[in-house]
Amino acid sequence: MVAIALTVFYLYQFIYMIYAIFHRHVPVLPAAKEDHRYAIFISARNEQGVIFELLDSLMAQDYPKDRYDVYLVADNCTDQTASVAREHGAYVFERENHEQVGKGFALNYLYAEVTKLKGEGYYDAYIVFDADNIVDDQFLKEANKTFDTGKFDAFTTYRNSKNYDGNWISTAYSIWFMHEARHLNYPRMMLGAQCMISGTGFCVSDKVMQANGGWPYYLLTEDIQFSVASTLKNLRIGYCDTAILYDEQPTSMKQSWNQRLRWAKGFYQIDGKYIVQLLKGFWTLKGRKLACYDVLMTVIPCSLLTVATILISAYVLCAAWFMPYYVMMVFRQQIVVLLGLTLLNFYAGLIVMGALTIHMESPRIHTTPWKKWKYLWLFPFFMLTYLPITIQAIFAKVKWTPIQHFSTEQLNDANKNGRVN
Repeated sequence: MVAIALTVFYLYQFIYMIYAIFHRHVPVLPAAKEDHRYAIFISARNEQGVIFELLDSLMAQDYPKDRYDVYLVADNCTDQTASVAREHGAYVFERENHEQVGKGFALNYLYAEVTKLKGEGYYDAYIVFDADNIVDDQFLKEANKTFDTGKFDAFTTYRNSKNYDGNWISTAYSIWFMHEARHLNYPRMMLGAQCMISGTGFCVSDKVMQANGGWPYYLLTEDIQFSVASTLKNLRIGYCDTAILYDEQPTSMKQSWNQRLRWAKGFYQIDGKYIVQLLKGFWTLKGRKLACYDVLMTVIPCSLLTVATILISAYVLCAAWFMPYYVMMVFRQQIVVLLGLTLLNFYAGLIVMGALTIHMESPRIHTTPWKKWKYLWLFPFFMLTYLPITIQAIFAKVKWTPIQHFSTEQLNDANKNGRVN
């Protein structure tokens, strides 16, 4: 029954995927009428080994240099991030605050400092990147086309990977983010739902930043918090498929586990703060029912239902040992079949989703044909690890912690020599 319910609740996402399959070519936007002015925000903590790559890619943008500025907050840094960033063209603010820790606090601080420096309304919009990113040289030009339409209060972009073929973990991350971009955010935009920003490579209009008084989003998943709050305010978040960034994905299970544990805990925080408002908004926000429903289904901890189904099945299986023999055999057979079918459907569904993503996004996956498909069979196992992470997040006290990043040269060297952590 749970499996049937989940299928019904998430059927709309299958419709998204079908739409993406039959509308593979994203509509091409005309050239922007105006070169809007952007402030690029980067929050960095001990990123001296990678920050230069992002800054160099930003300085090489095919966009008028007098129409954007790059600002970096060196947040509680103990290395040379600030000096390296200055050498590579960024305006740097150094922040030291060990009580208010996290990206949300750093971005809000940066907004306040830039506003003091330039005044309100100087920039048309703000674009946020993570320190480990590398940005395509057409990013600003393409993002400006989307912003220039005036249709969106914020929008997200295409999140590619620096290390798709690092190992099975980085491949799994990459598949998911490409799926999210092409099979979720793209159809959401075209069908009038609400896109979700995802950590990096997103743009927010100055109008929204002024109305919010900066970036007052401090939960562990501040990006999702912004998306939910914006939906409830009836703001529109779009998607730009042609603005591409390259993001480094974790390659060690420990690092991946800790990162996703933070995400899972952050989703619980979102649920506690917004789930009642989302339910109410589904009935009261005119013309935004699909947006509210989609956001609600995104943040609701549905994986707990899967965990509950498995635990109940295991309990019944154990209880069957104390039943009469013929009853025990029937129960054991039914429960084993149920668990087997659940896992088989889970595995098969994710294989199909992953294969479809790789096939459709193949031109954007920068590795050999073999390495594009090499780890697909492990993608469902990666997604399965969300189940224990979801359980742990209920009880764990989770704090924001930095993730170690590596330059492209280091990643390539590790791949060549088989030394990926």
